[in-house]
Amino acid sequence: MELRHLRYFQVLGETLNFTRAAERLHIAQPPLSRQIQQLEDELGVVLLERGRPLRLTEAGRYFYEHAKLLLEQLGKTCDDTRRIGLGQKTWLGIGFAPSTLYGMLPDLIRRLRTDDTLELELGLSEMTTLQQVQALKAGRIDVGFGRIRIDDPAIVQQVLIEDRLVAVLPTGHPLLAGPTTLAELAKQPFVLYPGNPRPSYADHVIALFDAHGLVVKVSQWTNELQTAIGLVAAGMGVTVVPASVQALHRADIGYTPIVETTANSPIILSRRVNDQSPGLTHCLQLVREML
Repeated sequence: MELRHLRYFQVLGETLNFTRAAERLHIAQPPLSRQIQQLEDELGVVLLERGRPLRLTEAGRYFYEHAKLLLEQLGKTCDDTRRIGLGQKTWLGIGFAPSTLYGMLPDLIRRLRTDDTLELELGLSEMTTLQQVQALKAGRIDVGFGRIRIDDPAIVQQVLIEDRLVAVLPTGHPLLAGPTTLAELAKQPFVLYPGNPRPSYADHVIALFDAHGLVVKVSQWTNELQTAIGLVAAGMGVTVVPASVQALHRADIGYTPIVETTANSPIILSRRVNDQSPGLTHCLQLVREML
C-alpha cells in the first residue's frame, strides 16, 4: 500500500464519483479505478458499492475516516518539518518517567506550549531514565525527566527535586495508622516496578532497603506505577512511591509517610553534554525560573 492509494481513496470518498475524483486528482478514470481495486485487493475487503449512486461500504466508511486522519497528520508533520528546517519553528523532544507527571512537569509543559518566546513543537515520550539516556544519545529527545542517576560521559544530569517517599497500602492496613519505618515495610510482601528495563526505580528502592540492612520480599513485579498501585489495592502487597503521587486519590488504598529521612527519590533532568540548541536552552531557563 502506498500513500497515493490513501489520497485517491480520500478524494473518491469525498466525491463518491469516479469521474469527479479523477478530475480533482488530474488523472484518467481507468487508472483511478485500478488503484482503488488494488487497495481493495490488498485489504481483502470491498470498500465501495459500485452502483448508482456510488456508496462506501461499512469497511469503506471506516477506512475513509482513518485514512483522512492519517493524511491530515502527515500533512501537518510535513509542514512542521519544513518550518523547522527553515528555522521558523523549534522542535523539542521530552522523555519522562510516568511518576514525574505528578510533580512539576505538567506545569513546565503548559509553559512551553503557551510561551511565545519560541514557537515550539513538543514531542512527548513516556520512558524510563535508562531509555531516556539512550534516546538522548540517539538524538530522539532533547531532555529527559527521570529518577535514576546514570553515569555516562555523554550525558549531564541535574537533580531538580528530592521527592520524599511514602508507602502505599490497601485500605484498612494497620500501617496506615501512622508514619511507618523501612523495617516495618520490609516485613510486608512488595509490589515493585518497573520490572524492565534495569537499572530502574525498582533498583533505587531495593538499594534504599539494602542500605539499612533490610531485604525486600517481592511478591509481584510490574512495569507501570498505576498497575503497581492497583495490585496493592487488590491485596498483593505494598509499594513505595514518590510523595507527589499522593495527588492520585483512590478509595481502596492509603498513603503513609516513611520515618527515615533517606527515603527519597530525586527528579533528575538529563540532557546531552554541550547541547545548546534553542529549544533546550529555553526549556532549561523555564526550569530554573520554576525552581
